[in-house]
Amino acid sequence: MFKMHLVVGLGNPGREYARTRHNMGFMLVDILAGKLGIAVEKPLFKSFTGRARVSGNNIILSKPQTFMNLSGQSVAALLNWFKIPVAGLVVVYDDLDLPPGKIRIRARGGHGGHKGMESIIENLGSGDFPRIRIGIGRPENPDYEVSDWVLGRLSEEEEKLTGEALKRASEAIMALVGDGVESAMNRFNRNT
Repeated sequence: MFKMHLVVGLGNPGREYARTRHNMGFMLVDILAGKLGIAVEKPLFKSFTGRARVSGNNIILSKPQTFMNLSGQSVAALLNWFKIPVAGLVVVYDDLDLPPGKIRIRARGGHGGHKGMESIIENLGSGDFPRIRIGIGRPENPDYEVSDWVLGRLSEEEEKLTGEALKRASEAIMALVGDGVESAMNRFNRNT
């Protein structure tokens, strides 16, 4: 197990992007910060950060303040600064291929077309780190632009579903940091 983890929530900075589908990572970090009783507001390497202890491990929570497709710059700099190995990184982000309300934990993988993940993998030269994907689904109308969908605000029903998913994802982060990614996957991928 790692003595320190970097937990990064992906999103876009600015009030106009708050509560949009693409900001699931930011929402998760806010929930986690609330649970841990910390603020995520210290600027460091183009990111707002906060520190906490979970299960005897230090964790750094991060909300990169670059736009999504440049997230990797901040993540690489933070890992380097805190001397955290790539495998000690956990990234939380939205996923079009999962329906709203669903989460999936993976130990490693590719970017799956997600621009923020693409930037992180490109900057680190590796996809060997855990990630939690939070479902936002796809628009029902095939002519609807995906970029408009991900930057759109959540409907009332989606708010309810994603609220539950974010709560489970915050529990999954605690399990992952405390017990490891395999244990978290066994516990949270089964029933979500």
